[in-house]
Amino acid sequence: MRSAASAPGKVILFGEHAVVYGKPAVAVAINRRTTVTLEDSGEMRIDIPSLGISFTGESGTPAGGILDYIMRALELYHDGSPLRVRVDMEVPAGSGLGSSAALTVALIGALDAYHGREAGPDDTASRAHRVELDVQGAASPLDTAVSTYGGLIYLAPDRTVRRLSADLRDSLVISSTHRSGNTAEMVASVRERYERLPEVMSMIMDATEMITRTACRFILENNLEPLGELMNINHGLLDAMGVSTPELSMMVHEARAAGAAGAKITGAGGGGSIVAFCPGTAGSVAEALGRKWNTLRAEFSSEGVLHL
Repeated sequence: MRSAASAPGKVILFGEHAVVYGKPAVAVAINRRTTVTLEDSGEMRIDIPSLGISFTGESGTPAGGILDYIMRALELYHDGSPLRVRVDMEVPAGSGLGSSAALTVALIGALDAYHGREAGPDDTASRAHRVELDVQGAASPLDTAVSTYGGLIYLAPDRTVRRLSADLRDSLVISSTHRSGNTAEMVASVRERYERLPEVMSMIMDATEMITRTACRFILENNLEPLGELMNINHGLLDAMGVSTPELSMMVHEARAAGAAGAKITGAGGGGSIVAFCPGTAGSVAEALGRKWNTLRAEFSSEGVLHL
């Protein structure tokens, strides 16, 4: 028996970290996917070539990093029989591009096909979110929703998902630091700051919500021009939350200097990536950032989880 599924990575345009506290967020699926292939096996085996991971049942129980998501999903949604799990990642781990969500959604899709289960996207996203919650301790449903549905997503405070329409072609540039971020650690650090300074952090989260709602309104009006300025303000608030680093800030400012309308951290921060909104200037911005950092021109993906 063999089954396979893939799911896209994502870029958060507005609202990361605030979304953990019930605020809205806007994110977009990108054409970098993670594919999970399952096959019958005489022993448990996990292979992730891009990370140099090759685990067999004789090695004990795998743990740490992205392996925690695989093991938790298998505990919840598999019957315990030995499998070979192969993960092919175009979404770099720790990059802030939703690698764990893409992996989890693709694995659940492959497991559903393997067991002959039929599941709608709402159910898939919900189960993937449970895995992220169990592993991270705190997680919004945003990443798993984007990897499940694809497209441009607005996650409302009541956790309903709304698909938006906007022409983002050839306008997004992503650049990654040489240091990976740890989502669980960064979520915890924001929570600790919130506990120390609840009134200040509450105002920061409220301001982030206002930016996200304003961005959504402009997108619905098909007016994308203000998005860059809103991204710049959102970055300042993420810095105030304590999730930026000198390298991330340098990348943001170099993107703006090269012609980006706006740039900000995307994802948990503490390392990882920035996203620059560059209508008409994506080439020059990518060239400037690419001199120092891993840089790609991300394309919008309308497709979410796919059974292969």
